[in-house]
Amino acid sequence: MPESFARYATLRRAWGLLDAFRHEQTEPERFYRPLAADTAVLVASHSPAGLDAATVLDVGGGPGYFADAFTERGAHYVSVEPDPSEMHSGGLEHRATVRGSGQQLPFADNAFDVSFSSNVVEHTPRPWDMGAEMIRVTRPGGTVIVSYTLWWGPFGGHEMGLTHYLGGHRAARRYTRRHGHPPKNLYGTSLFAVTAAQGLRWAGSVADRADLVAAFPRYLPRQFWWVMRVPGLREVMATNLVLVLRVR
Repeated sequence: MPESFARYATLRRAWGLLDAFRHEQTEPERFYRPLAADTAVLVASHSPAGLDAATVLDVGGGPGYFADAFTERGAHYVSVEPDPSEMHSGGLEHRATVRGSGQQLPFADNAFDVSFSSNVVEHTPRPWDMGAEMIRVTRPGGTVIVSYTLWWGPFGGHEMGLTHYLGGHRAARRYTRRHGHPPKNLYGTSLFAVTAAQGLRWAGSVADRADLVAAFPRYLPRQFWWVMRVPGLREVMATNLVLVLRVR
C-alpha cells in the first residue's frame, strides 16, 4: 500500500478520531468534519493520480459533510444517499447529491475515477451487492475503497456500546428501556453484523474484476496493523476494516 498513508496513521491521529467519535450523536459536525478530512487523505493516498480533477463517488454520503473535504482537493465530488432524513440531518446544502440506492447505483458503467463508502456497509442488508455496484461504476484502473465497522469490535454496536456482545436484538431492547426510545442504528433494520472475514471473502470473489491492493484497520496506528494477519484477533481489534481495490 502507498507508504504515505502508513506514515499518516499515527497514534495522535487515532486518538483524535476516537475523541471525535464521542460527539457523533450530540454534536455531529464535531465528529464528521474531522472524519471527512481524514477520509479525503485516505482516498487520495490510494488513488494513483491523486484527487485533483478526479471524479469521486461517495456511496452513502449522509448529511453531506464530506463534500467540502473532497472539493478542496480539486475532486469532482458526487454522493448518493437513499435516506432523505439522513441527507438533511446536518442542515447542509446539497449541491452534488443524488438520492438512490447503493445496491442499484443510478450511474453508468465506468463513470468515476474513485468510488468509496465510509461506514456504510454495516448499515445495509446487502453490502456486497453495493460493493459490486461500486466496481461497476468505476473505470478500469480506478480505485474502489470500502471502509466499515466490524461487528465484533468495541464499536460494532454503535451507540448501544458494548451491549452488542449480548446480541444485537437484546442490545437494542436494553438501549430502548434505558433511553426511552430505540437506538438510531436498529439491529436487523439499519445495523447489521458484518465481519472482516466476510469483506475479505467478498474481495476475493471479485478478483476477476478488481484486485485487492490493501486491507488494513482504519483507525489503529500503523504499529498495530499486524492484527490483520490474525483471523480471530482482527475481528475484535481492527474495529474498522478498509478494503482498497483496483478495478481491471
